[in-house]
Amino acid sequence: MEYDQIKKLIEDMGSSKLTELDINFPDGTKISMKKDAPQVVTSLKEVKLENQESVKTETENEVVKEETSKKGNIVKSPMVGTFYIKPSPTSQPYVEVGKDVKVGDTLCIIEAMKLMNEIESEYAGKVAEILVKDGDVVEYGTPLFRIE
Repeated sequence: MEYDQIKKLIEDMGSSKLTELDINFPDGTKISMKKDAPQVVTSLKEVKLENQESVKTETENEVVKEETSKKGNIVKSPMVGTFYIKPSPTSQPYVEVGKDVKVGDTLCIIEAMKLMNEIESEYAGKVAEILVKDGDVVEYGTPLFRIE
């Protein structure tokens, strides 16, 4: 199986409702993918909120309300992996706040299962905000950028 086919398979798995996939090819190649079910992630967030002080929870809710009230288009993570704003540690970032981007411009990389997946902009405009720090682990649907 070629790299592009594997990459497409990972992307399809990330956007599907499947939680587990095992494929055995006649040549002996085996591919196995597994992701957390949505109800598991939700219950983990609930546990975290129960263990935190109420003041901290109220502050987090205010931040979420503030982010959703800002105008612009949100680019979300299409998969689970590690977010990188640069192609390598010594390189310049793909984008910075204030930079104009076009549809199809590379915004970042998400590393998933040792594969580097370039995330392209779905929107044209100016990068208003980078919502994730370089090296952070992101989940499917995590907001990455706000583009105005």
